[in-house]
Amino acid sequence: MASVRFTVTPTKAEDLPGLSDTSPDISSRSSGRGHVRFGSRESVNRSEPLSEGSGGLTTTGENETPDRTNTDQGDGNAKMSNVYINNSHGVDDDDFYDRNLALFEEEMDTRPKVSSLLNRLANYTNLTQGAREHEEAESIGEKRKAQKSPQMGTFMGVYLPCLQNIFGVILFLRLTWVVGTAGVLQALCIVFICCCCTLLTAISMSAIATNGVVPAGGSYFMISRSLGPEFGGAVGLCFYLGTTFAGAMYILGAIEILLMYIAPWAAIFVSGSPDGEGAAMLNNMRVYGSIFLLLMALLVFVGVKYVNKLASVFLACVIISILSIYTGALVSAFSPPTFPVCMLGNRTLSGHILHDSPCAKTTLPKEPPRPVDTNLTLATTTLWLQFCEGPDLNASCDYYFNLSNISEIPGIPGLSSGVITENIWSVYLSKGDVLEKGSLPSPRPVHPPTNRLPYVFADITTSFTLLVGIFFPSVTGIMAGSNRSGDLKDAQRSIPIGTIMAILTTSLVYLSSVVLFGACIEGVVLRDKFGDSVKGNLVVGTLSWPSPWVIVIGSFFSTCGAGLQSLTGAPRLLQAIAKDNIIPFLRVFGHGKANGEPTWALLLTALIAELGILIASLDLVAPILSMFFLMCYLFVNLACALQTLLRTPNWRPRFSYYHWTLSFLGMIICLALMFISSWYYAIVAIVIAGMIYKYIEYHGAEKEWGDGIRGLSLSAARYALLRLEEGPPHTKNWRPQLLVLLKLDEDAYVKSPRLLTFASQLKAGKGLTIVGTVITGNYLHSYGEALAAEQTLKHQMDKEKVKGFCQCIVANKAREGISHMIQSSGLGGMRHNTVVMGWPLAWRQSEDPQSWKTFINTVRVTTAAHLALLVPKNISLFPGNSEPCAEGYIDVWWIVHDGGMLMLLPFLLRQHKVWRKCAMRIFTVAQMEDNSIQMKKDLATFLYHLRIEADVEVVEMHNSDISAYTYERTLMMEQRSQMLRQMRLSKSDREKEAQLVKDRNSMLRLTSIGSDDDEDTDGVHMTWTKEKALQYRATHSGCSTPEGFRDMLSIRPDHSNVRRMHTAVKLNEVIVNKSHDARLVLLNMPGPPRNPAGDENYMEFLEVLTEGLERVLLVRGGGSEVITIYS
Repeated sequence: MASVRFTVTPTKAEDLPGLSDTSPDISSRSSGRGHVRFGSRESVNRSEPLSEGSGGLTTTGENETPDRTNTDQGDGNAKMSNVYINNSHGVDDDDFYDRNLALFEEEMDTRPKVSSLLNRLANYTNLTQGAREHEEAESIGEKRKAQKSPQMGTFMGVYLPCLQNIFGVILFLRLTWVVGTAGVLQALCIVFICCCCTLLTAISMSAIATNGVVPAGGSYFMISRSLGPEFGGAVGLCFYLGTTFAGAMYILGAIEILLMYIAPWAAIFVSGSPDGEGAAMLNNMRVYGSIFLLLMALLVFVGVKYVNKLASVFLACVIISILSIYTGALVSAFSPPTFPVCMLGNRTLSGHILHDSPCAKTTLPKEPPRPVDTNLTLATTTLWLQFCEGPDLNASCDYYFNLSNISEIPGIPGLSSGVITENIWSVYLSKGDVLEKGSLPSPRPVHPPTNRLPYVFADITTSFTLLVGIFFPSVTGIMAGSNRSGDLKDAQRSIPIGTIMAILTTSLVYLSSVVLFGACIEGVVLRDKFGDSVKGNLVVGTLSWPSPWVIVIGSFFSTCGAGLQSLTGAPRLLQAIAKDNIIPFLRVFGHGKANGEPTWALLLTALIAELGILIASLDLVAPILSMFFLMCYLFVNLACALQTLLRTPNWRPRFSYYHWTLSFLGMIICLALMFISSWYYAIVAIVIAGMIYKYIEYHGAEKEWGDGIRGLSLSAARYALLRLEEGPPHTKNWRPQLLVLLKLDEDAYVKSPRLLTFASQLKAGKGLTIVGTVITGNYLHSYGEALAAEQTLKHQMDKEKVKGFCQCIVANKAREGISHMIQSSGLGGMRHNTVVMGWPLAWRQSEDPQSWKTFINTVRVTTAAHLALLVPKNISLFPGNSEPCAEGYIDVWWIVHDGGMLMLLPFLLRQHKVWRKCAMRIFTVAQMEDNSIQMKKDLATFLYHLRIEADVEVVEMHNSDISAYTYERTLMMEQRSQMLRQMRLSKSDREKEAQLVKDRNSMLRLTSIGSDDDEDTDGVHMTWTKEKALQYRATHSGCSTPEGFRDMLSIRPDHSNVRRMHTAVKLNEVIVNKSHDARLVLLNMPGPPRNPAGDENYMEFLEVLTEGLERVLLVRGGGSEVITIYS
């Protein structure tokens, strides 16, 4: 779970440290005469134009007092205007353009404030309609209730549904038979292998499920979004078929319980001969199974809410049944239940034949005949009539019957009987073999027994592989939690814990049941699949306490409930596949009723389930659905292993207890189980999946969900490049493809090699890196120089261990070469999406102003190309690859949302050893109109779903006054900019004049400055008044005279510049206060002005914004989302 710490810190003027080391005049910031008081935002009605009457605005001089006669709308202090500020613009009515974020106001059109983004994310859902929504939609006539947030926890939302789906018909109908046939040791091995398969799959599934929000769709959604639509569609359909056949299997199990143990008299088809009993039973299964399927499908069609309401009842039946088994096993140690088994020699006799007759060949007559015949002392029994040709004692009888004794043994010897020693080894039988007890004496038979004799026969040929295929469906159902993710309060925590705990619980029950069955029940009874030896009782029911009916009734309802759940889930899975539109002919199944119920998908599901019911044999249907489930689990493990090995930037599972070796082992076990249980079924399933894969590849809709298969080998490079050109990558697949712009000095050495170092520290992004430089000149004359520059770049890349490509362009102008490089670098889909360049050092004192102009031009070009931009400031202070940072913080100042780059970059940096020990802190700014408490909750939820661990701090920036320091800094910037533009001074003269302007401004006695609410502009305007400009041009040819300089001092700074400077100053104060000790500060980079005349002011704003910070990374997103909460 993410470590999130919330702190809301109001940043008032008196709470923040001053910037005394950079302030030109401290007194102007703190003294009463230099400070400017503004009316607070609350005092202004923004819906009406500002007027003198409404605002109480008067001009005050040094000996004047403000007019306080109209202060009912203010804070007690009258607003003041100033002659130095250009107040020609109207009031801005848009709250987005707040003075605290004025520097970012041009970004607001396309990049929202953080508070707006979080509010939208908190109220947005992309989850498919779940059961709860279906129930609400079905409640016709009821008023639509207000949508409540999901509240289901781990126990109710994941653990119990998984238990209900895992425990099923196999536990009650076949586990005793598996134990008796395979023996305790091999049965434990079967259960352990199957449980290991599902546990490893659950670990892989937990990693995928916690790598973002997983809508309903379960494994299909996970695989399709991890391995691409081809694999997702193929495996999704296999999973759908498996779920559908599971419904058929549960229905067949319910019918078997009904006709065998509850109401045998209800059989429609009855055979007069033993040879036809099997066929008659299959026909009964088909008829009753079809009826049950129709009734269940109608119930699902009428309303899923009834199914969900019955789910808890069915789950209670399962739990009660299992508890009765454990109770019965414990009670059998002291008082074993009476279920005698009649044996002829070592052969088991059917209890159906005996009814109330004694287990003997002859018996004493109840009433001797009169007159008494001394020669007739014995009467023959029902068994005698079965093996002999007549009731007479001298009648001809079966050879084995004559030579063997009849005995009666307890069917349930009890826990303390030691019968486990006989049941520990396997006894595999062929079809038609008689169930025999090896410890009893038996004559050697001359002829094999026929099925007309009342023995208990094996109905199928058994083997270890067959038992694996039959048992495996009893451990499926582990996806129930992920299918309900939309109803969970905390899905990323509940799904792993609930699923794994459910698997551990069921595994413990299965393993302990194997031991208890082997220790309590006689071996021949265990091998008696239908309980013929115990007079037709359910074998596991004979062990239960207090009555076998507890298990019979409980297992019947639990299997019915499992069948309903399958018929409810399978159509929704098919609907999800159809809605993705990856298989054209399935498109019709995406439609349904008005409330979203998948009507057509339910119809197809019922038809496919009918095919399984027509098979009519539980033992034949079970291996089929085992194949489909095993294939599904195989690809879940493959998806996790592949994502782990590829290490894509979006692979950030919150569940950390996974490893690619575990996923690979799970994949091998799944594949082995497929071929162990039934190799021909496995081949058929693989062929079906392969056909679906190729169909989607050639005829399906084009989807891009993050196919991790592409580009795994060099031979597939061309194919991968062509595929990558199909469209822009999905957000989940986004990774930083870097274009690093380097500058070479006169000796062809890289000026800022730390830029390459920084790029190498982002290698966790697994993206492309292109290193480029521009040489000014003519390509025909500079060809050799370009080759030498490329070699220099390659050498530097090898030195910094950067894997990528280098490129050198020769152009007449540097800015043209950079523009060409940004436009043309890369190939097809392997193009850069992020530009990295250094900050122009000492740009104020630079002899060549083209350096910073080239910088701004590059910013504009990357913005026009919709590329992200990274500008490390003070790059020489960034750590090298051999200089790991000590424990500290990477601070992110999230001002506006521009795609999530600010979230992704710290995560990638922390994967590198240099930044690994640094923790992450995220600061976001709350304005007066924002709800800080709600922002905390929304940001916590957002970060949690992003699987990013960070401390969070929400900083409130009040609409504080524009200080005299802000005004001075703006005035200095504008005067210097205008003077340099007009005078074109040399470097030394420029520094002198700048100092003179600074000194003269610090001596000004400022009395008032107009309100920042008076105006707003869309760009940077001319900073002189029109009259002053005309007068200056008419009377002066230069600005070096004292009169000209005096006119320069009369400049009235543009209000938009004052507001932007206020943003830079205030944000810088807050950032320095909070992040002065941070190892790295990431900050939104404001966009350049639309009017190129303000470029120098823009550079000054950025300088003020980052002043006093050691390492800063300015980040400007490309406009597209690069990070997502979804898997």
